[in-house]
Formats: sequence, C-alpha cells, structure tokens
Amino acid sequence: MKEKEIERLNLLKAEENKLYENEKINFVCGIDEAGRGPLAGPVVVGAVIMPADSFIEGVNDSKKISEKKREKIYEQIIEEAISYSVGIVDQTQIDEINILNATKLGLKLAIEGLQTKPDVIMVDALNHIDTGGIPYISVVKGDAKNYCIAAASIIAKVTRDRMMREWDEIYPIYGFAKHKGYGTAEHIKTIKENGPCMLHRKTFIKNFI
Repeated sequence: MKEKEIERLNLLKAEENKLYENEKINFVCGIDEAGRGPLAGPVVVGAVIMPADSFIEGVNDSKKISEKKREKIYEQIIEEAISYSVGIVDQTQIDEINILNATKLGLKLAIEGLQTKPDVIMVDALNHIDTGGIPYISVVKGDAKNYCIAAASIIAKVTRDRMMREWDEIYPIYGFAKHKGYGTAEHIKTIKENGPCMLHRKTFIKNFI
C-alpha cells in the first residue's frame, strides 16, 4: 500500500480511533444511504461494524470510486465486517412517507438487522433518527470523512446498483443498469415517451409526466 493511501486511511479512521480509546466502546457502526435522489427504485441504507484495526485499501465515499472498484472493495468489506446489514425502502413507501422519512426508516431497519449491537453509531448527515437507544454521531459528508461511514456507503451503493441492474432486465427500455434510476436527460426522455413503470417514484416524476 502506498504511503499516500496509508495517510488518507489514517485520517479517515482518526475519529473512530478516538472512540475506541473509550474502554466502554467495542463496536462502532457506520451508516450511510444510497438512492435518495433517483427518480426510480428504492433507497438503501447500509450499516456496518468493522474491526477496530480494519484498514482496507481504497475505502472511500462510494461516489468517488468506480463501479468495478466498488464491487471489489464491497467483497472485502463484507468478508472482514464483524456485522453488516442493509435497510431497503421501496418506491411505494417513498411516495407515501417522503424520501427523508423513508431514509430514516431504512436506517432503523439496517440497525435492527445487525447481529452485533454497536456501542455507538456514526451516520452521514442524519438527525432525529430511531437508533433503538444507541448513541449516535451525525457527520456532515461523513462518507468522505470517516472510514466506517465510507464502508457503509459502499455497501449501500453496491447493493442498490445490483438491484437496479436486475430491474433493468425486466424494464430494459429505461436503461436502469446505466443510470441506476437517476434523472439523466436520457432517462427523463424515456419516461416522457413511454410513461413510467412501477419502479418510478410518482412524487419525483410528477413534473414531467
């Protein structure tokens, strides 16, 4: 591993390392989501507890990593993780309760799915959340600042991307495998020409159908 990458990972782990200095903290959980902005598909929340000494090369904000590299790092993360989970909230629920509440619900589901209970949670920019009484720290742009949140962002993103590739096989005209449901010009044009499918969020596309 190159010295520059070691320095970057050490910076990412700095806040977690401080938490682990507390003898009462054995498990720090990172949480992040993927899919708040797309016009179609679910929002997916990833939760992961990595070993305190975890040091996987390339872990970063999932948006800064290529799809191919994300897949590789994802496999390393889930192999090494003490526990990980995803909370998935589909487009119907998003339309019913709005995307912010859907994300918070996904977070609750992800925490409940962990086999190991964390002592503290680090979450990317969410507040007023139901963690089941577990203390949490909300970090703005946490996926770019904290190792465990970055790892959670990769779990969430890879999980969601795989789902969208599967949906692409059922609804090939929309190009979900390419844009993953985000509002690209091509995607919007296809919706206007063909109408939406069941995967689309009605509250997100109402301005152009």
